[in-house]
Amino acid sequence: MNEQGQLPADSRYVVSLDVFEGPLDLLLHLIRKHEIDVFDIPIAFVTKKYLEYLDLMQELNLDLAAEYLEMAATLLHIKSRMMVPSPNEGEDDLATPEDGPDPREELVRQLLEYQKYKVAAETLAAMPRRGRDTFSRGTPLEPPGDGAELAAPGLYSLLEALQQVLARVGVDATTEISITRISISARIHQLLDLIQRFERIGFQELFGERVTRSDVVVTFLALLEMTRLGLTRVHQAGPRGEIHISPAVDMSEAARVLSTNELEDE
Repeated sequence: MNEQGQLPADSRYVVSLDVFEGPLDLLLHLIRKHEIDVFDIPIAFVTKKYLEYLDLMQELNLDLAAEYLEMAATLLHIKSRMMVPSPNEGEDDLATPEDGPDPREELVRQLLEYQKYKVAAETLAAMPRRGRDTFSRGTPLEPPGDGAELAAPGLYSLLEALQQVLARVGVDATTEISITRISISARIHQLLDLIQRFERIGFQELFGERVTRSDVVVTFLALLEMTRLGLTRVHQAGPRGEIHISPAVDMSEAARVLSTNELEDE
């Protein structure tokens, strides 16, 4: 482990998510979180936040899709066009950005189109399973109740929660020295025991008080893997609510799943 608390590149655990939400979803998440007007996107601010997420994903060694990097390049290109306007041929050199088309127009169009389908998908997902996936003759549809389950947070909400933990831990070289490093698979077993014992636990409680930066990264990667394998459920009461984790299976089923999915993290 280096002085910044990062794991050596050759010993990092690579996480490849089956469902990666995509660069437009990240942009939409940033716009919703910071209450940005989609028709007046502050490109410099959004680009900065977007690159912060990419840095954190790379630190976790998440398998980034090429379109994420392409979107970063697009944002930087738009920012450069807004900073240095190019007047059309034959026009005065003092032409302003308002004289030509807004370079953000195409990005706004893509975001609005994506948001339309995302809202439709979320509406369908929130419907009761009966009448959506299965149908029974002569049985009326059940309206959704007021005590519906907490929503599952997206990847970016989890990354935000992780940023808060990392900010609390900080980077202190005097406390980052460690002779042994717990493996992902060992941490999964520890977390399973902890979650089964409490039945529901807050995201922040997974990390404890006195932990190193590498401990935080290993714990987060273990949680991602457990969720991918269907061992845990992750819930959040609204976009700004606290994230909680609960068991999705009992310990015997968890052991069976883990035995058939060997983790190569050593």
